[in-house]
Order: sequence, then structure tokens, then C-alpha cells
Amino acid sequence: MRFRSSPSQIRGSIAALMTPFTADGAVDHAGLTNLVNWQIASGSHGLSIGGSTGEPSSQTITERAEAIRTVAAANNDRVHFMAGTGSTKLDETLELTAAGRDAGIDAALIITPYYARPTQEALYVWYKTVCEEFPDLPIVAYNVPSRTAVDIAPETVSRLYRDFDNFIGVKETTKDFEHFSRVLQLCGPELMVWSGLELLCLPLMALGGAGFVSATSNIAPAAVAEMFEAWESGDLDRARTIHYGLHPLVDLLFVETNPAPGKWVMAQQGLIASAFVRPPLIELTPGGLAKVRILMAAGSHYLTSSAGFSFTETGPLR
Repeated sequence: MRFRSSPSQIRGSIAALMTPFTADGAVDHAGLTNLVNWQIASGSHGLSIGGSTGEPSSQTITERAEAIRTVAAANNDRVHFMAGTGSTKLDETLELTAAGRDAGIDAALIITPYYARPTQEALYVWYKTVCEEFPDLPIVAYNVPSRTAVDIAPETVSRLYRDFDNFIGVKETTKDFEHFSRVLQLCGPELMVWSGLELLCLPLMALGGAGFVSATSNIAPAAVAEMFEAWESGDLDRARTIHYGLHPLVDLLFVETNPAPGKWVMAQQGLIASAFVRPPLIELTPGGLAKVRILMAAGSHYLTSSAGFSFTETGPLR
């Protein structure tokens, strides 16, 4: 719980971890431990699991809680850990957030309830309930309208930020860049805002963002972390060079539904044992694989190699 009492430190490149599965579809906890150690060794400033990239809707609450405990144990407070603990059901959200709190997460990432399309007042009550249930745990809203069919308005974020000391920020996964700006204008620079949209990670920093929760970090953690560090140090040319250099790998991740393309790349690199994705997703089609190979070659300079790691059942050894 190194960062829970100082959530303003939860900055930088936070890897939105994929959930590795065995070839028969079980959660691969040894593989997940491997990924945590590899991400930290590659320079990622933080970890997240349970967001869209981690396939949470295909897992039970028990499976998600166990994955959070695995990541927390493997991380051992070395870097920030912001776990996705939201669900479309309130009881499941509270149960999973309690499990995350007990595991020692630094912040809970709570997705806007999907499918139901609640009003802004309903969203306020939803987050109010979570904040009041866990007053000592930093709470972060996860806004991803392309998947949830609801957009948490800047005014609602501002209201929550004013009313609850433990409501610390929002992960914004929207192409509406004006939305980012209005959130920060209404709340002020102390609000923590992370980009969850890959090509807006660097632009958000110009508005005062805290960093990014990045799916690209699954395959290029060193480059994504360096982009943040270059920005922080004032080396804007280097930051922009990496930003544009990562475009092929960003495109790769979304050739077909994320995380199927990225899992194929990670399996090819020996980072995970299987490219399995749970239904309703499927592994890469032949047409998708052909596109992935082209984009992988185009972005090969920024792929982080697994060379130097020997993967074992308990984790990678240097």
C-alpha cells in the first residue's frame, strides 16, 4: 500500500495487463506473475488489470479477485497498482473492490455501468456509493463510452471530485479530446486524469494529464515508459518520435478485437504460453494475422524483447 496514502504519485505509464489464459481457457497465474515481473523490469511505472484489455466480462468475480491478488503479490509494492474492480452490478463491484482493498491495491478503477445506460444522476449515486463504502481507498472512474454506451459528463466528474476526498481521478477512454479539457478545467490540475486511448496518451500530457493506462504497454512497455519520461524531462522531440513510432503497434492491437492481436504477439515472443481469448472473442483470423505481421514488422523497433528472461513457473529470472 505504498501509494494508497499518496495517490498523486500514481503517474506515468501504467500497463493495462492482458489476462493470460492456458490453452484450455483457465487463468494462467504463473503467466500473470511472469508478465508483472517483465513489465517492471521493462520500465513500466505502474500496473493495472481488470480493464477492457484484461477481458473482465468473460471472468467470474472470483477469477478477477484471484488475478488481482496474484498481481499484488508479484508486484509487492514495487510500482503503482490500480486494479479494475467495476462491474455492471453494484454488489459485484463492492465485492471485488473489497477484495482489491484487502490485496493492497493503490486505487480502484471503477467502470461506468455498461448496458444499462444510467443517467448522470444515477452515475453520481453509483460512484457516491462506492466512495462511501471505501473511504480510505482512492477511487478512479473509468470512462469508456465505446464499450459501455454511457459517457460520464465532466460536470459529474467535477461533482464527485468536490464531494468525496477519495474520488481522485478518471481514466478517459474517449476520442473526444474536448472532454479531457473540460474535465480538467472544471476540476483543476489536482484531479488525476489518465488516457486510456493510445494515440491520445501523449497529447493529454499537454493538458495536465497524470499519464496513461496503456494497452500498448503489453507489447512495447519500454517505449511507452520512455515516452512519458521524455515528456517529463522536457525532451518533446523524443516524446513525439516515440509517439509516432508506436502508431503501427497501436494499429496492430486493434486489427481485430483487443486483446486477440496483442496476445498473438506476446505468445510469439514467449511472454505468454497461449494466445487464447475467451468467448465471445476468438483468436486471430488468417486475414487478421496477415495484417498483424505487417504492422509488427513496421513497429519492430519499439517492441520490447523478452530476451534475457528465462520463464519459469514462478516467474522470469534475469
